Amino acid sequence: MPETYPHLTLVREQPVNPRRSRPAPIRVREPENWRAFGREMGQRLQMARKRAAEAVGGFDERRLLKLELGTPLDPAEFQKISRGIEIVSQEDKTVILAFATEAALGEFEERLTTLAEGGRPTYRNVLFALKGFDHWTEDDRKGWALRQEGWPEQDRFALDVELWPVRPETERTQCWQSFEAWLRKNGIEKLDDVKQAHLILYRVRADRQQASLLLRHRDVRLVDLPPRYALEVSLLQTDIQDIPPVTSPSADAPGIAVLDSGLTTGHPLLAPAVGDAQSFIPGLGPDDQNGHGTLVAGIALYGDVEEKLRARIFTPTLRLYSGRILDANNASDDKLIENQVETAVRYFHSEYGCRVFNLSYGDRRKPYLGRHVRGLAVTVDMLTRELGVLFVVPTGNFEGTDTIPADWRNDYPDYLLTREAALLDPAPALNALTVGSLARWDATFNTQRYQHDAAEQPIARHDQPSPFTRSGPSVSGAIKPELVAYGGNWAVNLGVANQWIHRQGLGELSTCKDFASGRLFAEEAGTSFAAPHIAHLAARVLIEYPQADPNLLRALLCAHARWPDSCETLLPDKAKRLRLCGYGKVQESGLERSTDQEVTLVATDKIPDRHHHFYEIPLPAEFLEGRQRTREITVALAYSPAVRTTRIAYKSLQMEFRLVWAGDLSHVSKMFNAATSRDDYQRIPEANGARIGTRNRSAGTVQVDTWTLRRTNAQRRAQKLFVVVTRIDESWGRELTFTEEPYALVVTLRDRENAEARLYSHVQQRLAQRERERVRVRAGR
Repeated sequence: MPETYPHLTLVREQPVNPRRSRPAPIRVREPENWRAFGREMGQRLQMARKRAAEAVGGFDERRLLKLELGTPLDPAEFQKISRGIEIVSQEDKTVILAFATEAALGEFEERLTTLAEGGRPTYRNVLFALKGFDHWTEDDRKGWALRQEGWPEQDRFALDVELWPVRPETERTQCWQSFEAWLRKNGIEKLDDVKQAHLILYRVRADRQQASLLLRHRDVRLVDLPPRYALEVSLLQTDIQDIPPVTSPSADAPGIAVLDSGLTTGHPLLAPAVGDAQSFIPGLGPDDQNGHGTLVAGIALYGDVEEKLRARIFTPTLRLYSGRILDANNASDDKLIENQVETAVRYFHSEYGCRVFNLSYGDRRKPYLGRHVRGLAVTVDMLTRELGVLFVVPTGNFEGTDTIPADWRNDYPDYLLTREAALLDPAPALNALTVGSLARWDATFNTQRYQHDAAEQPIARHDQPSPFTRSGPSVSGAIKPELVAYGGNWAVNLGVANQWIHRQGLGELSTCKDFASGRLFAEEAGTSFAAPHIAHLAARVLIEYPQADPNLLRALLCAHARWPDSCETLLPDKAKRLRLCGYGKVQESGLERSTDQEVTLVATDKIPDRHHHFYEIPLPAEFLEGRQRTREITVALAYSPAVRTTRIAYKSLQMEFRLVWAGDLSHVSKMFNAATSRDDYQRIPEANGARIGTRNRSAGTVQVDTWTLRRTNAQRRAQKLFVVVTRIDESWGRELTFTEEPYALVVTLRDRENAEARLYSHVQQRLAQRERERVRVRAGR
């Protein structure tokens, strides 16, 4: 094996320069006839006020109005009309929800009347952005699952009810207290609740008449059916003999927590590594009655279980923790899953310092179809930022609809890119790592047994996306999933008219809950079993870097990901490949330590709003010179912003990086400081040949790109290469952000075609030389 070395530290250059910005002018087209516009908007406002008055409930007397825009506008602009307007939510770029007092509505009418009479009211450019007024209707309040499935057939049924997350905290408290009193008054049973700064969610039990009232309640944002978790697991027996005794991990081994259906703690391959197993469901113990949690836990602890089995070596290097958050049916009918997850995470984090959490499930009733991120994803994003923990979640499984796909084999992989195969909650969470599934095997047990029978044909081939994985993107086009890992495959029987799905022999091997009856192992296919492969790698990085935060873990994992050749061949369109495969499959060879042919540099820092940070990449002459060959430079940036569900942007701030060639630090800093507007910034020329591109990568909170060098000329070798990190806060998000926001930056240099490469020592020398230069500069000041 090649010699390995610790990753190197990348030092930020001085100066730290603020990014000067000027506010973008509001470009609103004036109506040709001001009078007609004023009259029409005034009439629509009156009608909307009347309809809004028909709403029931509400913690105060304000009306909830829907402002429809013809021109996208910062919602805060409407608060200039009156202090009595509070922006509640931006539902998309042209729909804003606002609470308004009678006095504020009167000011609106007064300005519109002035327009209708030929006058020139103040803030008329804000008025001109309007297209109309309306109220938040019963149909608006219906969630995706309720629209698709309709009301349950039972007399009384459970519903999830989300309220508007109003501010400040005093109003938020008034809101939920008023709502709970209203529930009691109307005989609606409260089963559970979540009360967070950006999410107020109730699970209630109601009949049809009460449900109709909920759809008319002023403070209700959304009514939907409770989650349905796609976790059906069929266990298959695999015999094993002569497994050597399993030893316990070291006392300081990093912990990995699996939040699932529980754990069979007595399993001989798991027991020596189990640190704690708890149930967070009242009345139920921590044991795994379903089997799913034990399957996931085996992969989370060992990674490639099948590889370990072939070698007959099971040596855990991690401490395993289990939090049961689902019952025997993998459901959480009476309790909100957000509460179980939050309680479990806080417990394992405070008691054992756990920082890597695997949540292998997805809510089939909450596909992400654009606009707002909701549900468990919000809780995951919030806990990541507050506690500094990493969540690893799957995309969720796609099991087809009545019409999609029409033919599993012939429609593959196109059906995976339809709206029906969109991400399931909590996969859209921006601060988590979302994992899609790849097929490892393509021969079923029957195919192996009957080699002359061609009836059973795989849907996917080795290293192609699994036929059940789901596709992104997440909010604002953020790349999701970020990573893919082995999760299994399906096959169809071509000799049967409806092409039965076959799974036996195509899944991921892991530990079985029924070990006592002789079944130590089971295999199953699903994105649930792809996610723990990545969680295992993340926890393993903590062995080498015990202080790594979730930003650094995400940046390292994604910086070492590559698209499998099979994915590139199947999906030549890069946009489709990004939606299904993200940045690719993690290559483990250089993940934890550097080599002579692959060197990783890391930086963790904090940056103020509207500032740039500059890093010079220490490119040795030996890397740039010599025979023509393929050399790679990968850059990964990760941060964990505060989020808000009532804004389309969702993230409170934006960080981006650019890779640029320049003569020196002075040149590159002047270039970026001269970019005083967003358009100027976008026009800064980045190094040619980016594999992903700025537009594709910049929406996510982990951003990765790779540049390939094959030949360099003298002019390029005379220049220096810089990574520039920039932070820009959203106007509404400044109250949520830190003065200095933390981030992680990873740069990886690869020279794999050079058998004589001594890249690590050469980079070390460049770093030492650069530090001596800094010392001389400081001494001369």
